[in-house]
Amino acid sequence: MQRIHFFVNFSTPLGAGGMQTAEDQFQFFEGVFFEMLGRDVQVSQYRLLQGGSINVTVQVVTNEGKYFIKYNTRNHEGMFETEAKGLELLREADVIRVPEVMNWGRRDGQDYLILENIEYTKPNFDYWESLGEKIAALHRHTDEKFGLNFNNYIGSLRQSNEQKEDWLTFFIEKRINLQAGLAYYNELISKELYDKFQQFYKVLPDLLPDEKPSLLHGDLWTGNVITDNEGKPCLIDPAVYYGNREMEIAFTTLFGGFDKRFYDTYHEAFPLQPRFDQRVPIYNIYPLLVHVNLFGTSYLPPVIRTLNKYL
Repeated sequence: MQRIHFFVNFSTPLGAGGMQTAEDQFQFFEGVFFEMLGRDVQVSQYRLLQGGSINVTVQVVTNEGKYFIKYNTRNHEGMFETEAKGLELLREADVIRVPEVMNWGRRDGQDYLILENIEYTKPNFDYWESLGEKIAALHRHTDEKFGLNFNNYIGSLRQSNEQKEDWLTFFIEKRINLQAGLAYYNELISKELYDKFQQFYKVLPDLLPDEKPSLLHGDLWTGNVITDNEGKPCLIDPAVYYGNREMEIAFTTLFGGFDKRFYDTYHEAFPLQPRFDQRVPIYNIYPLLVHVNLFGTSYLPPVIRTLNKYL
């Protein structure tokens, strides 16, 4: 069978030993499919997809169908295992489409995750209303504690989900302060700014409402919501945990792209508590600090403005 690849003048890393050729690539894919199915699978072609800064993402065509594969050589321990567990948790909620996890593992110095291949198409006319309803339904799934029984990643950063009885403690200790501490350790923020965070925590009890934990996608921006082959929304790349649902809705506003119909439908299905709009900058301190730690200090100004507003 003729093999076709879509990498033009492109080669990918293979551990520390060199670069990967197209033939290496085919052997890698056929190897991971053998591990998944226990039999030989013929790979006829693969296509590099647009991905993030962490992983290589490809669509692979085999004699048994198409698959989506993510892989990397950066040794982020447990990244794909926890992503797989997060996807399964979202699938178990059974309210919105999530790709099926086929397998995950490590081969030839590369970690990989094999998912159901989802063919994109144009969104339906009621796409945003549907997404609002489905996210509201997801947020009605609850648990006894905030956090999760396993840690995971947000981007390439470890995300601690150590469970806590109340949202305020979890938000301060396992979200903001861990990121602020990492930024201080890496000299991205000053000691003065780090101390300002400690003062900020003292005013939060009067600012944040109390609700039951909600199952959150955890990284809900437009890049992690795709349109499936039926024009319906589908969630990918989660950083799941049980948290205050206001955290999730606030994050959707940070980089834009969500239609007003999404918010209107969500509020109708599961109304947020009064003055939510005033709390949005507080919740978004967390993803902004994540971006500071991943990409640099250009994301600091809105964080500083929020701290100054309350201190």
